[in-house]
Amino acid sequence: MLQRIFWTTLVALLAYPGATFAQDEKTEKTSTVAHIKLSGSMSESAPAAEPLFGGATENFKAKLDRIKKARNDAAVQAIYFEIEGLGIGWCKVEELCDAIADCRKAGKKTFAYIEEATLKELVLARCCDVVCAPESAWMMIAGIRMEMMFFKDLFDRLGIQADFLKTGDFKAAAEPYTRTKMSEANRQQWDALLDEFYDRAAIDRLIKSKPAANWTADALKKAIDQAPLSGRAAHKLGLIDQVAYKADFEAGFKKALEADATKLVKNYGKAKAEELDLSNPFAILKLLAPTKAGGSTKPKVAVVYATGAIVTGKSGFSLLGGESCGSTTICEAIRQAEEDKTVQAIVLRVDSPGGSALASDLIWAEIQKCKKPVVASMSDVAASGGYYISMGTRRIFAEPSTITGSVGVVGGKLVLGKAMQSVGLNTESLSRGANAGMFSDGAPFSDSEKAALGKLMQDTYDLFLDKTVEGRNKAGAKITKDELLKLAGGRVWTGRAALANKLVDELGGLDAAIASAWKMAGQPSDKEPEILQLPKAKGALDALLDAAGDTQLRETAALAALLKEFPEMARLVRPAAALLQLRHEPAWLVVPYGFDVR
Repeated sequence: MLQRIFWTTLVALLAYPGATFAQDEKTEKTSTVAHIKLSGSMSESAPAAEPLFGGATENFKAKLDRIKKARNDAAVQAIYFEIEGLGIGWCKVEELCDAIADCRKAGKKTFAYIEEATLKELVLARCCDVVCAPESAWMMIAGIRMEMMFFKDLFDRLGIQADFLKTGDFKAAAEPYTRTKMSEANRQQWDALLDEFYDRAAIDRLIKSKPAANWTADALKKAIDQAPLSGRAAHKLGLIDQVAYKADFEAGFKKALEADATKLVKNYGKAKAEELDLSNPFAILKLLAPTKAGGSTKPKVAVVYATGAIVTGKSGFSLLGGESCGSTTICEAIRQAEEDKTVQAIVLRVDSPGGSALASDLIWAEIQKCKKPVVASMSDVAASGGYYISMGTRRIFAEPSTITGSVGVVGGKLVLGKAMQSVGLNTESLSRGANAGMFSDGAPFSDSEKAALGKLMQDTYDLFLDKTVEGRNKAGAKITKDELLKLAGGRVWTGRAALANKLVDELGGLDAAIASAWKMAGQPSDKEPEILQLPKAKGALDALLDAAGDTQLRETAALAALLKEFPEMARLVRPAAALLQLRHEPAWLVVPYGFDVR
């Protein structure tokens, strides 16, 4: 019997070497930390299919997708956000905060590191479990400030007259050119918006982000009133959790995650551009070749980006290096999505202050023709013309701090007659027709011209009102024209106030709008759609040809580079860019370009 036990034990040891020591061994625990950098303007446009030089382009949706990927990745235990130089509005801050909150709900530990922070960056960082900054950090969290620049005195000195008409006391798009300070109505609406941004988007979110701190609104405002602060001072006030340099903060992840080691995945989930072998001519030809049509046959939701000032014709670039939203380009993108059998629904992602009334109406009409469900997703700004194109959809999503509404019309011109005479330029004209010289820049509107333009603007305003009522009722909002008139007149609203006034249907970001469109198309909620982003950016060959042959494009690129180095100059150029883009349009659906909320 003893012999049998001996031989059985020996066989077991030979078959499983080291088995008797298994209970003494300790498996090393390594935690994976996904690193995602949040910086820049995070554009609202379809990414270029094949960037010619440098890394792959990344838009706002790509950033949200990377956060979502890290949230759903079972191999990732924590997400590390490096926040730097955000150039986004409060709407995008809220959308990113919601994405980080979803990560925390999924059980992921979240870390944030900041070296220079405005109030937006602090709010975003505070959505994470742990916030760190070096003791020398610049916490420029001194609140929220809105500035609007006025040009009337300058125009008077130059002999320029801004001759504009508007519908509604709150329609302030012409004020930078016709006044030296805000009208009372304009001041009232911007005061209301700043209260929303400060009290709700900033203070309320900070309080909810750290309930254990028992922060009150008054205590937080008192801390903000002491800014700017160093990292050390912010830590003493409890605004951040740790004071450390980046390398030391990252080294501390191991302890925070109770791990034996950590693996930091830099730029987690970011697409990498294919390396170009300049010695291989076939590789260069492949890069320059047009992007092939087609793609997968999986069911899709098309995201159509309507970004920048709305103009007739093709989309392009403004004098600021930003985008313009061309009616021809957007209508073609909607038709492409409509004709694509794999596309089940469309999301119109709007980040636009408006622009041409005609271009806005052409986009609205194309949406009406579309048989597939179309849902609007409002980004930082979807006002005036940006609202006009949105209210043609079946459902409108906005974030609480989206700037929207501004149902009203403005139109006019700059009169340069005196300015030209002062430098020795004289103009003489002959015409037939009472209003033939309406848009001559040599003289202000005559009584007949002003009456005709006023009638055109009133007709445009009535169309805006009627189509808004029609669209809102189709969406189930049930609003009358009399009710809308109390909300219109050019008045600007936050997304939260717009929801309360039935101007939008739901608070939520791009993902929520995609899910709603997917559901409207009758697709299963347990399956996520593939996304088709439109309109497609130009290919490398087209970009090269444009750069070589388009003088305006080269000048725009040069100015954009200059403004990147001197961003304060943008406030001077932005209103001029608006005038130049819309100078041939008689009626504008646009909010003021000469304002800046920081």
